[in-house]
Amino acid sequence: MTKDRILSIDIMRGLTLFLMLFVNDLYTPGVPKWLLHTAASEDGMGLADWVFPGFLFMVGLSIPFAFSARSKRTGELVRHILERTVSLLIIGIFMVNTGGINAELTGISKTLWVVSGYVSVFLIWNKYPTDSKLVYLKYVGILLLIDLFFIYRGGTIENPRYIEIGWWGILGLIGWGYFAAAFTYLLFRDHIWKVAAVWLLFLSLNILSQIGLTDILNPLKPIFGVVLDGNVPLIVISAMLIGILLKKFKAESGQFLRRAVPLGFGALIMAFVLHNWFIISKIKATPSWGILCTGISILLFALLFYLIDVKKKSTFFAPFKPAGENSLSTYLAPDIVYYLLWALPFQVLFYKQDETAWLAVLGSVVWAFAMIGFAALLSKINIRLKL
Repeated sequence: MTKDRILSIDIMRGLTLFLMLFVNDLYTPGVPKWLLHTAASEDGMGLADWVFPGFLFMVGLSIPFAFSARSKRTGELVRHILERTVSLLIIGIFMVNTGGINAELTGISKTLWVVSGYVSVFLIWNKYPTDSKLVYLKYVGILLLIDLFFIYRGGTIENPRYIEIGWWGILGLIGWGYFAAAFTYLLFRDHIWKVAAVWLLFLSLNILSQIGLTDILNPLKPIFGVVLDGNVPLIVISAMLIGILLKKFKAESGQFLRRAVPLGFGALIMAFVLHNWFIISKIKATPSWGILCTGISILLFALLFYLIDVKKKSTFFAPFKPAGENSLSTYLAPDIVYYLLWALPFQVLFYKQDETAWLAVLGSVVWAFAMIGFAALLSKINIRLKL
């Protein structure tokens, strides 16, 4: 191994995003159940139930390397953590509220409000070329997003609703997970046993919340519930522990794999032990589900690391690399395309039907690849989100 960038990190992040786009696009009535989310009360999981924790895993895995590449000044790191967390929460709140807009009360069509919101997100958080005057577009985006938040109305004439936090959305959950893990790393850096103690704390919170023993914290949960429930930070910090090992042994691939692979299998065993008391459920965010997904992610990453960074067999995985390098754009840009397509007077996504399951699945595969390509194209013209 050399000191070059670890390619398997970008590729697994890109692969996870590809699967996220794929499962989000699936036409639920027409595809096999094992590809979909499992119902909240059902004990089990499908592919879609792994994708989100798979992405959380990549967030945690990257933290030790991201901090090494940044300023060593604590104040600057704290500011970066807070800015990134708040940015993810804002975008998450915007996305959650898109579904409930009442166009008549808002005064503009749903498509115009939503697309304008995504445009503002790209204007605010785009990574502009150095010394480019285009950076002033950030302020245009900020004013536009504030205006959209103020004019938003949901509900009915009798009972209108404003922008609200029903839940934080996928990006909001990622934001809180990053917040907990990043501050943990800021405090303890590469001291693996101290970080492991924090991981144990969040595992305990997750278990206690599942059996109703954290109700005393209910007043704090409307804001800090994701952290206090423990599950999301548990997954991110699990991955951060693997990231610390990878950082330490990146020049000794065998040493890393001899530690990571047993940890992956250990997580699977631990998940099945916890399964005696907790069902495997993404919707309920059970510890058995979180640790099972973590074990799968560790073993998958170990395999990709071995194939790509050790054996240098990366050609097959090359299509996923741009998505891994431009993850937020890859995740958000397809929503703009969706809303523009839905506004057309005819059906474009013809494969969304339940008569032919293979066509519904194949259509979503093509869609996911197309959206990865779309994000790569945006990157080439300097449209690339960076938090």
